[in-house]
This record gives sequence, structure tokens and C-alpha cells, in this order.
Amino acid sequence: MDAIAYLVARADENQGCTKETCPVDKSVYGYQPNLGSVIFFLALFTVSGAVYGWQGVKTRTWFFTGAMVIGSLSEVLGYVAKLLLWQDPFSDPGFKMSVVLLTFAPAFYAAGIYYTLKHICLTFGADFSRLRPALYTYIFISCDVFSIALQAVGGALASVATTNSLLNAGDNVMITGLATQVFTLVVFGILAADYGFAIYRNRQHLNPLTVKLRQSLRFKLFIVALWVAYFGILIRCTYRVAELAGGWANNPILRNQYLFITLDGMAVAIAALVLNIWHPGYCFPKEHQDLTTTGEKLRSGSGGDAEAQV
Repeated sequence: MDAIAYLVARADENQGCTKETCPVDKSVYGYQPNLGSVIFFLALFTVSGAVYGWQGVKTRTWFFTGAMVIGSLSEVLGYVAKLLLWQDPFSDPGFKMSVVLLTFAPAFYAAGIYYTLKHICLTFGADFSRLRPALYTYIFISCDVFSIALQAVGGALASVATTNSLLNAGDNVMITGLATQVFTLVVFGILAADYGFAIYRNRQHLNPLTVKLRQSLRFKLFIVALWVAYFGILIRCTYRVAELAGGWANNPILRNQYLFITLDGMAVAIAALVLNIWHPGYCFPKEHQDLTTTGEKLRSGSGGDAEAQV
């Protein structure tokens, strides 16, 4: 309860803790963020977001780019908050920004990952998928938006809480949002793996229009990168559920900086970097988008081109 008491006290600036008046272990996180790791992640996500923006303009992958840029920007602002907490572990702006932004930022990376599955289905063959390719976008991104909303609301409640009950309510809403995101990621992974097994079983009957694309090293490495990014986001979200489930006071997971650096910062950074390097815009160039769309039209008899753009 000590951490909650100090958090409530900080709502009144005349009674609030500072690094001069309270020991650092009385702060919510219980530590002063490591400056080297904060600067490293701040620089990494800044560069990554800028590269995503440049790649998006070059490849015209608007939705994917928007999701990844917003995710990167949220991470950047979250680590700016960590800088504030390094200067003063009792910084209210630092605490509020880190709670809200670092909690839901990876959900935008997850949205970008979800969006690629329909194009993978069109590349190998939509007939082998349990869902129509477009449904992967509608279902999983809708669930992702819902989880983002819950995490944002919960983070906002926790960051402005002046009572124990409101702080716990915000914590519970964030946990619900994160648990929803983990569940969505797990279901997505199961369906993606199921589709992969279906492709393997039917490897002699895949989309003949995309043989060159499917056999290219770039495309194969993109598939590997996508799975690496997926597991990075899944690990991070699972960690955050465990972290927040312990509450804000005397929580050994919340107060372990090295767990945060490894299972949050590094996990998300790896996901961001591999999709920077093996960007889907280069794996699905315009000529291959046209081929996959043509194949889909031939199978469905549809004249629409809704599946054409990444």
C-alpha cells in the first residue's frame, strides 16, 4: 500500500514526493530507469518509425505503414516518459505517459502483422484458408482496436487516479485489454499455423501465378520475419498481463527493470526491426499484388480489387 499512498499524495503538488524528499523505492516503479537503455530504445524506435514512413511512401503500403508509424511514435513518446522518470522517478507526467503509451503501443504493430495474412493467403492460394482473406483484416484488426481502446481507457484511469479504487479499476481495465490482445494474438497464430499446414499439404496445387514470388529468398525471409515479430509481440503482451496482474504496490515484476528491458523493450524492438528489414512492401511489389488479385478474381468471379493493396 505504500506505493499507492505515495501515488495519491503526488496528486497534491504541495505534498508530492520528489527525488529529494522520498527514496526511489517509494516510487511506483521502484527504480530509476537505466539511462543507457532508455536512450538506446528511444533512438531505435525513432529511426525505425522514420524508416517505416519512408518505406511506406516508397511502396505505398498505407495501412501497414500507418500502423507501424503510430506504434513507433507511441514507443518514442513512452521512452521520453522514461527519460522524465530518469530525471525524477516521481514525475507525474513521466508516470502517466509511460503507463498509457508503452502499454498500448505494440497493439499497432500487431495490427500491421494481422494485415499481412490476407496477402499471404492470396499469394499461396485463398482456397486453402479457413476464412476469406479479407476477413482476417476485419476480424483481427477490429479485435485489436477494441483491445487498444480498453488499454487506453485503463491507462488513462490509472494515470489520473487519486484513490485506491480508481487506480485498481484502471489496472483491471488495462489487464482486460491486454488479455484480449493476447487471446487475439493466440487465435491469429493458430489460424496462421493452420493455413501453413494446409499449404504444406497442398504444396503441389498452389497459386501458379505467384511461383516466382514464393520461391524468392526475400519472400521466404519475410515469412520468417513475420513469425519472429509475432512472437516478439506475443511475449511482450503476455509479460505485461503478468506485470499488471500483480498490481501497482510491491509488485516484484513491475519493479524489476531488467524484465521490462528484456520482455518489453527488446521484444518490441526486435519485432519492429525485422519488419523494417523485411518490409512487406518489398515482398509484395505491385506486379505480384496484381497477380494475386488476378488469381483471386479467377477463382471467385469477382471484379473487385479490394485485396490488391497492402
